[in-house]
Amino acid sequence: MASKSGKTAVWILMGLLILGLGGFGATSFTGNVRSIGSVGDRDISVNEYGRALQNEMRAFEAQTGQAVSLADAQAMGLDRRVLAQLMTAAAIDNEASRIGLSVGDETLARQVQNIPAFQGVDGKFDRDAYKFAIDRVGMSEAEFERGLRQETSRALLQGAVVSGRALPAPYVDTVLAYFAERRRVTWTRVEASSLEAEDYTPSEEELKALFEEEIEQFTLPERKRITYAWLTPEMILDQVEIDEALLRREYEARADQYNVPERRLVERLIYADDGRADMAREKLDNGEADFEALVAERGLALTDIDMGDVTIGDLDEAGEAVFAAQSGEVVGPLPTALGPAFFRVNGILAAEETTFEEAEPDLRQELAFDRARRQVANSAEPAEDLLAGGATLEDLAAETDMILGSVDWAEGQSEGIAAYEGFEAAATALAEGDYPEVLQLDDGGIFAMRLDEVLEPTPSEFDAVRERVVNIFETRRSMDRLRARAEDLVATLGETSDFGTLGLEVETEEALTRQSSVLGAPEDFVTRAFSMEPGQVEIVDGFGAVLILRLEEVLPPNLEDPDVAAARTGLEQQLQSSVAQDIYRIFAEDLRARAGVELDQQAINAVHVNFQ
Repeated sequence: MASKSGKTAVWILMGLLILGLGGFGATSFTGNVRSIGSVGDRDISVNEYGRALQNEMRAFEAQTGQAVSLADAQAMGLDRRVLAQLMTAAAIDNEASRIGLSVGDETLARQVQNIPAFQGVDGKFDRDAYKFAIDRVGMSEAEFERGLRQETSRALLQGAVVSGRALPAPYVDTVLAYFAERRRVTWTRVEASSLEAEDYTPSEEELKALFEEEIEQFTLPERKRITYAWLTPEMILDQVEIDEALLRREYEARADQYNVPERRLVERLIYADDGRADMAREKLDNGEADFEALVAERGLALTDIDMGDVTIGDLDEAGEAVFAAQSGEVVGPLPTALGPAFFRVNGILAAEETTFEEAEPDLRQELAFDRARRQVANSAEPAEDLLAGGATLEDLAAETDMILGSVDWAEGQSEGIAAYEGFEAAATALAEGDYPEVLQLDDGGIFAMRLDEVLEPTPSEFDAVRERVVNIFETRRSMDRLRARAEDLVATLGETSDFGTLGLEVETEEALTRQSSVLGAPEDFVTRAFSMEPGQVEIVDGFGAVLILRLEEVLPPNLEDPDVAAARTGLEQQLQSSVAQDIYRIFAEDLRARAGVELDQQAINAVHVNFQ
């Protein structure tokens, strides 16, 4: 454990050193005040706190890619986290000093000399490199060496606290049993087809009672009444004219797309010389080997020799022979630039020719849409100028190609302009009095909008949602009848204990775990199975059906399963680490409480001034 602790100390210090050398600079936080506080006899210097806070902020910036100000760091609690870490380290340093735990000069020298940043090109300790690196992080040699000595002593004390805390096997087994214990479950589905036909029509009173009971389902959410002016490329397609000459030039530019020559799907196996190739041909002819065997002999896979689809020109001298072969045929050896080769034809792709007349509609549509998109983009600036001059959305619609519209918008709406992602984001942020800025839609369209009013949640009229109410009523009634039918079947099952007597299709899940899912069963199927006792029968609502399930047996984790064995090892390590962290946290809190913590808020504030 001492070895591990020593390595931990070195790696921590190297990490801190790398951060310092990475450009955090040599900012000095010193002044008249030397300390921001103390834990027992151990002072926390302003430089320690300043550098630690600076490193924490830079690390967060590197992780998120966003600049972090002091205000941001304080809002996220980074300053408090750094202070807590420093107080914990100071408490452990104070305890190490109290019990006389220290690191000798020889050990300290060896650690310094083994840090790569302090070594020259020959891999040996370089005194000048050491001094330069320490200066870069704003520390004196004495300060760095004192910190290294404290860090190593701290690591030794930490290691002594958390080592040797082996968890009892029953504890690990209990946790493993929760995750890996299995259930054998028998179940069946009771569907509407098992019910007798029923001719029942709900009365208006029943429907209205359900409507009132579920009024939240029939209440329109809060909506924003928005007036907007918009223009999309599709709106002006009929205004865009594309002449035939441009279409023909585009067609010719895409000749490779519209006129695809005949191709073959080919695999090619190359040999170094004719002698080896002839021997391979003889094996093929005698039936001693097939093409796959020849490939395997060379230590290759079929993916290594796959040429994909090729034209006759791609195959040079071998082209004619390959294109004369049938699908599945192996030809060769044939000459290639790389040596004699066998070719296997895996598919024949006929030539594809698309005439200009056939391609014209799609070409015209594509070019027209592209030109319309550019016209819409060019319309954005004039629209912005009109709005800046005091024009309303109504004026915009009257003086440009933009079309006026309105919508009672709520989150999740997906009709008309609300179907555009750009509109939804803008509508979410829209507030009363906002300037009607010209914004982009994801298809190249533009729009500007105005919030007219916010509509409070409003219950729908019964007649407007009557059909939905009827559907809900019929679904509920069907499920009630299915449950009643299932209860009758459960009573029968209690008498016979044989699912086969129910006349329904029976399924058995032999080894369910808590992470399992059952096809065709609801999400809580597994949860219910793990809440039952052996022999217990439950009724569970499914998708338009009711399920009857019985827990047959509780099975322990299968320790012979490699996955379970690996899970046990990982779980034991995770729990061991968690317990060690808890022990260390309690130990550190106790040290802080016994040593006493004093903080100078004015000194802390003085350090913060350097970040502003």
